[in-house]
Amino acid sequence: MVDQRGVVQAFPALSMLVGLIGNALGWDHRDGAKLGALQDRLRYAARIDRPGSALVDYQTVDLGKDWMLPEKSGWTTRGEIAGRDGASSEGTHQRYRHYRADSLHTVAATLLGDDSPSLDDVARALNEPLRPLFIGRKCCLPAAPILVRSGEWSSLVDALAEEPRTRRTDPGPLLCTWWEGDDATGVLPGSRAVPVTDERDWSNQVHVGRRMMREGRIDPKGASNA
Repeated sequence: MVDQRGVVQAFPALSMLVGLIGNALGWDHRDGAKLGALQDRLRYAARIDRPGSALVDYQTVDLGKDWMLPEKSGWTTRGEIAGRDGASSEGTHQRYRHYRADSLHTVAATLLGDDSPSLDDVARALNEPLRPLFIGRKCCLPAAPILVRSGEWSSLVDALAEEPRTRRTDPGPLLCTWWEGDDATGVLPGSRAVPVTDERDWSNQVHVGRRMMREGRIDPKGASNA
């Protein structure tokens, strides 16, 4: 987020997935080097099983009130009061937080190389996270276990195509995105290249970079009772 509007994209962002895994492993924002290394290794594909609906949460606060003064209040996740300064430390502030309500996504992910953490380390962390997990923002708790299964596939796209629908999945072909070049059967008919900016400079806490993903549709076969 670069201003008061916290927008979201249709698919899970690379930096969000890195933050989710890092949180499960017990890392925090001070582990910028480890988070950056994980981001460089992570590759994923994602499909939209159900898009849900757009929701905008309007928030406002008057930081000039007595009880909101920096010496009397603060927010932190590390057990210490955090003061405020700079141009945004006083006055009335407005924020527009965007959400996707009641959406459902399936993500296939892998890690390049043999460095730590391994895929097994990540799987264990997602099953038994060292901290509570959330989807993008702390108020968005997952409604079910994050990890569905581990296995081997010829590509991430094939993993998405072979993962069966659930009773909550929309009918028909599903919109999906995948890393450019990660398609074992060649470019899916009708797919297109799209630019994305979802990487993060974890040391400076800003979004950076631009790369290409592909978007297309796959039609998973069968259905599970999940």
